[in-house]
Parts: sequence; structure tokens; C-alpha cells
Amino acid sequence: MFALTEKNRSIAQLLLNTGTCPRCVFRFCCVGLQASYRHPYKVSSTLGYSFPNLRVGYHWDFHSSQRGEATMVVERRGSPPDANRCLLRKELTCATGFTQCVCQKVNSAEYQFTSFVFSVSLPPQLSVREHAAWLLVKEEMGKQGLSLAKEDVVQLKETYKWIIHPLFSEELGVPADGKSLFEVSVVFAHPETDEDCHFLATVCPDCFKPAKNKQSVFTRMAIIKALDKIKEEDFRKHFPCPPSSPKNICAALEIQCTNGAIFVAGRYNKYSRNLPQTPWIIDGERKLESSVEELISEHLMTAFKADSFNFSSSGREDVDVRTLGRGRPFAIELVNPHRIHFTAMEMKELQQKINNSSDKIKVRDLQLVTRSAIGHMKEGEEEKTKTYSALIWTDKAIEKEDIALLDDMKELKIDQKTPLRVLHRRPLAVRSRVIHTMKSEYIDDHHFRLHLKTQAGTYIKEFVHGDFGRTKPNIGFLLKRTADILELDVEVNCSYYIGVAKLWLFYS
Repeated sequence: MFALTEKNRSIAQLLLNTGTCPRCVFRFCCVGLQASYRHPYKVSSTLGYSFPNLRVGYHWDFHSSQRGEATMVVERRGSPPDANRCLLRKELTCATGFTQCVCQKVNSAEYQFTSFVFSVSLPPQLSVREHAAWLLVKEEMGKQGLSLAKEDVVQLKETYKWIIHPLFSEELGVPADGKSLFEVSVVFAHPETDEDCHFLATVCPDCFKPAKNKQSVFTRMAIIKALDKIKEEDFRKHFPCPPSSPKNICAALEIQCTNGAIFVAGRYNKYSRNLPQTPWIIDGERKLESSVEELISEHLMTAFKADSFNFSSSGREDVDVRTLGRGRPFAIELVNPHRIHFTAMEMKELQQKINNSSDKIKVRDLQLVTRSAIGHMKEGEEEKTKTYSALIWTDKAIEKEDIALLDDMKELKIDQKTPLRVLHRRPLAVRSRVIHTMKSEYIDDHHFRLHLKTQAGTYIKEFVHGDFGRTKPNIGFLLKRTADILELDVEVNCSYYIGVAKLWLFYS
């Protein structure tokens, strides 16, 4: 039964006489029972109230709180208000035809989902009409020594969801869930009342400031801000209380459905010395035809039927550096995927498809992960250690004994000023780094290979050639000759990314 009692009589009578629909009367009487709004206007009196056909006659029974009194009748004399012309609702469509139209659009989009969340965008000028009705009701309640805060009124958006959720659930065959990643949204417009809020720009001009990404200054938040600021007497001078009933119903301006992002993570190896991690585009011109990001993401985009993606990784390597060992951890956010369910076998098949498509990269441990897991990939990046293998050339001939001194150096501290090659995209600073260990491997008079274990974030190329003295000390300085790097490989092993490695195992 509805929580409408004798004290609601005058409020209900007032609102009904001004053309307010029964559901909005419930809202301003602060009825929070969802079932109250889901019944049609003609309801069995066994529920404690009734709405005979509004087009034939009009009276409304309320359940009385007094024991022994069956009903309290509120009557409106004369012609009944048109249910499609509520001065507040402007008839947000809840009809079966509208529900089917929305659900047909959802089904035709071919999304995978097991539940849905519904969002609705109401015409912003509706807040002005709500404010006018609130002032009217508050004044009437004041005569009874009662008060009504604006936040006590049940919001139209919430009641609309209460009505529409069961209809959508029945049509789509899945439940409504506020935490669902699949969202169905409807944007309503009502051109007839667009100018209802324009007077606020004159009374409160500081609340309406143009923005580049807004088509109109009359946004919902701007209007609410102005309504909180305007005095009651000033509002009544510019806007009628109650507002007039509109002639036309609201129109669904836009119907959209979107799925929340899906995250895929794994590790990649890069075997090419002519492949950047991300697209290499300078001044709008592509320098290389592909990238690690593109070779992986193009297959994921197709499989998940996503609109776009965002690629991230634990560190990065230069275009001419190979990534060996267990591979570098990466994650890809797939935006608005139409397909979201993949079995472990399907993920393995997708991984194999990526690996078969190119000999420049390979991926492993490909799996679905959560958004929170992505944050762990970046945690403690500066505290990790990395292992490298560098092929080094010297201008002067060397013997095994000349490079043996490098093997004895442990925890060598170096200072690196931002390298010239990255100065255009990174701030100028001096960074202290540690070379934990080095092991040399003699090749010939002018070449040797150096295996290094360093603090993450160390610029290895600059540590070798010195970058015109910007890295001190450096290999050239230590060997007392000019040194340069010919090839560099990063060897990412499990022990160096233990936190991320555990993460991948956990989500396997």
C-alpha cells in the first residue's frame, strides 16, 4: 500500500488541479516505494488506491493511516489532466513500443552482456519546472506548519528508472544491475520548453560561462547552480508557479549502448631492430610501417570487436633495441568491446594467431585482467633492476686484460644528465643511477660484449659513449678510450619483474 495519508490531501489536490500526473504527486509526497510508480494509472482498489480511467472520469483513492477508515478520496472536478501533458514529466516515454525500440537497437548492436545499467539524460530545463513545483508545494506545506526540503522530493530520474527497468529486463532477458559494465543510455529533449531556463542567465550571469566542449551554456549543472543561488521572490517574478502544461511530449534524441572496457595483459618479445614500441610518427609523417603496439592490438581489436584501444607497458625500449628473455609486461585497454567473454583456450588461440602473424614479435601469458591489476604493472618501476647485453666498439685496440676491470666493479654509481636524444620530450635533469654488476666478453681487438645489471631507468647507450660528458662515469672514461654501442638487447627475466610475473600467474 502507498504511504499517502491525510496530511497529503491538500498537496495531492493542489498538484492534481495544476495538471500534475499521479506519479509526480507521489514524488512530491516523498513516496519512495518503487512499486508505487510501476503500476499503471488504473489500478485495483485492493491495493489501497485506485485510478479509474483518466479519459472517462477522475478520482483518486488514498489509503488512510487511521484504523477503520477504508480510503481517503481526492477528487478533481471537471476535465481530468492529460496524462501525456504532465507539467513536470513532459511524458518520458515508458510505453511498450518505446521499450521495444530501445531493445531492438541494443540487440542489433550485437553486444555480449549478462546484465545492464540504464542511464537517462533529462532536458536540463526540467530542473526549472521542478524548482517551481517545489516552491508551490513548500508554500502549501508551510500553511500546515510542515517543511519540505528539495532533496526530500523523489527525483524524476530515479522514478523513471524504477518504471523502465522491469520493462527492459523482460525484453532483454537479463537483470538490471547498477554495477554492470553494459550501459544503455537515452537522451531526452523537449524543444518546446528550451527557453524555460534562459531567464537564469540574466539573473545569475556568473553561473553560465561558455565552454569549448559545450554546445550550450544551459547545462544541468549550471542551471542547478543558478537555482541554488537565486532568491525565491526573484524566481517567481520570472517563472510561473505552477508552470504551464506543455503541449508536446519529450522525444528520445539519442539512444546508445556501450560496454565497459576490457583489459588484456601479457608479455612481449621484440626481435627486430627496426621496430618501435608505439607508432613512430613525426609531424604527421609515419617513419616506420608498424610497431609492437599495432602488431598486437590489431588482432585484439578484431577479436573483441572494440572501438579503440590504449596500450601501456612496464618500460619501453628504443626502436633498435631487442627485448629478449621472458618479455616485457604490457596491457591493452579495449574500449567499448562488443565481445567480452573468452575461454582460456580461446585466449591461447588468439595468442598463437598474433605470434603467427609476424616474426618481429612474440607474445606470451596473454590473459584477461582487471583494471586494478594494470596499476601494479607500473608500481615500483624505478626500484626494479634490468639486464642488458651490449655490443661495444672501441677506437683503440683492446686485450682481455683491458676490459677485465669492468668485471670487478659492483654497485657503480653514475650521474646522467638528460640525454640529448630525448631532451625534446623529457625535462632537463641529472639522475643518479646504479650499475649493479658488469661482465665483459672479449670478441676481437675492437669489439667486446658487455652484460650489465642496472637500476631501472638507466640510459645504457649514454653509459657506454658518455653523451659528450653528460653521463659520468662512462665506459669510455673507465677504459680511457672512445667507446660506442653497436647493438643493445634488454633481457627481461622473471626475477626482475617478480611483482608483475606473479600478477600474470594470478590471473591465469
